[in-house]
Amino acid sequence: MKNNFVQKAYEVAKERYAAAGIDVEEALKALQKIAISIHCWQADDVTGFESIGNLGGGGIQATGNYPGKARNIEEIRQDIEKVLTLVPGSHRLSLHAIYGDFQGKSVDRDAIEPTHFSSWMQWAKEKNLKLDFNSTSFGHPKSGELTLANPDKSIRDFWIEHTKRCRQISEEMGRFQNDPCIMNLWVHDGSKDLTVNRLKYRQILEQSLDNIFTIEYKNMKDCLEAKLFGIGFESYTVGSYDFYLGYGAKKQKIVTLDTGHFHLSENIADKISAILLFTPEIMLHVSRPIRWDSDHVTILSDEVMELAKEIVRADALDRVHVGLDYFDASINRLGAYTIGIRATQKAFLQALLEPIGKLREYEGNGQYFERLALIEETKSLPWGAVWDYFCLENDTAIGEDIITDIQQYEKEVTSKR
Repeated sequence: MKNNFVQKAYEVAKERYAAAGIDVEEALKALQKIAISIHCWQADDVTGFESIGNLGGGGIQATGNYPGKARNIEEIRQDIEKVLTLVPGSHRLSLHAIYGDFQGKSVDRDAIEPTHFSSWMQWAKEKNLKLDFNSTSFGHPKSGELTLANPDKSIRDFWIEHTKRCRQISEEMGRFQNDPCIMNLWVHDGSKDLTVNRLKYRQILEQSLDNIFTIEYKNMKDCLEAKLFGIGFESYTVGSYDFYLGYGAKKQKIVTLDTGHFHLSENIADKISAILLFTPEIMLHVSRPIRWDSDHVTILSDEVMELAKEIVRADALDRVHVGLDYFDASINRLGAYTIGIRATQKAFLQALLEPIGKLREYEGNGQYFERLALIEETKSLPWGAVWDYFCLENDTAIGEDIITDIQQYEKEVTSKR
């Protein structure tokens, strides 16, 4: 019965959008192609599977202790598989280096190899997933305040080797899946209090990056992630937004925009068109900053909607990669996954259903009242009916059905961990 209502509502919505000059079917085809890079670390609070180090520190902190977190590689995969049944479309999975299949062996980060991720590659192929990757500089005895920017050559070389190996792993992933693996590089390097050597550390970081990027690969893409500050690194961040923007433009590397890594008053959407002029592509990490980088679950906020609209308005869907990056341990972790993924998809659906042709016409003619009025009226068009139909067509949960589905999984699976 519910499916019949969804179908009827969709047909009415389709006609309403057609009257506004919008082709709903074309919008849905475009949405189907948008693959969200799902972050594996929401499933286990950024714990990972290595047997060295302590995963705290480095500006990383998962808050909360909701029962049922994944404890091993099998449980993470099980949870991800469940999440994929709750979100429409085909997606990607982003792994951190600490999530290798190490088989209980102690493998330090400067010794990781593609073989430690071969089971991930095979599993992803079976589940119709593509993989992305991240180097892991935090939570290690050699992390400290500085890694790639460390004046100590032995420490710096350790992290250079780690990052080089991460690029090798990414290359192998990309080759195996016949689709480029996006490798994100983020280091926490900085200072808790005042420093007088800002330039020195940035010069060292630049040299380390040049060393890391010596080899060119065909099956992976490098992206660089900045941060405003980190927990314990409040006064100074070596890899600031300005640093990586300059380096990315100079070296033609992808710049990563994490929506939680900027001042709360900054408009991240406005950065899209500016950066695309000077870098080949952009990587997005969509999060929800309550108080700066608090990594709350992504919701359908104005900020996320504006971000999606700017990407669509710039015709940049083929140049902007979309991933999630939050870790909320205070609520059901699968629920956090599902809410965030679906919210991001809903934002892109609304962006794709915008009458961009008419809006551009108004703007080109200097009809600014008309432009603003149409933007406002578009907000109340029946996009929700189109979203429900998208879920129906993808044979996934519709509306509030996700709640009972996740509750049942918690009862049968996660509550027994």
